[in-house]
Amino acid sequence: MNRSLSVIGVPTALGQMKKGVDLGPSAIRHAGLIERLAALGCDVHDCGDLVIHHSAPHGPEENPKNLHAVAEASERLAETVDREMKKGRFPLVLGGDHSTAIGTVAGAAGNREPLGVIWVDAHGDLNTTETSPSGNIHGMPLASGLGFGEKQLVEIGGLNPKIELRMWQSLEHVILMTERNG
Repeated sequence: MNRSLSVIGVPTALGQMKKGVDLGPSAIRHAGLIERLAALGCDVHDCGDLVIHHSAPHGPEENPKNLHAVAEASERLAETVDREMKKGRFPLVLGGDHSTAIGTVAGAAGNREPLGVIWVDAHGDLNTTETSPSGNIHGMPLASGLGFGEKQLVEIGGLNPKIELRMWQSLEHVILMTERNG
């Protein structure tokens, strides 16, 4: 087990419209994450937080919302994850909203063959612009990893797709059962 960890904070709320989720990385660090990981014998390097450029609020008609800002943050996150993995370190990404997964998966994809993703959430986050009722990108990260959706999101990190569909289909029945059973 790789005990060399790089903690990467991504304080963003751009993928959805609720305030406060961008405080997640700070709150998790404040709760003692770094110290607890070190006490478990991990070699922890805290990379700090990525600087997130927040765009002006957009109207409800924009779909998807904050596309350019999310794509920019995701590209920088992908580069950071890739760099840390090339150093032999496991990237532990502390995010705000689920759009953080776009850059995390993109950065890891070039370093792991095949890439495995375990998504634990109440939703599959497999929406595209055409299927999203809200236009919030935090409901689109797995779709973009599979190669579906906005070109700006799908092409982050230069690999497309990042997750092979055949691997995803074997888990599809688990996800459907989970969603049905609440």
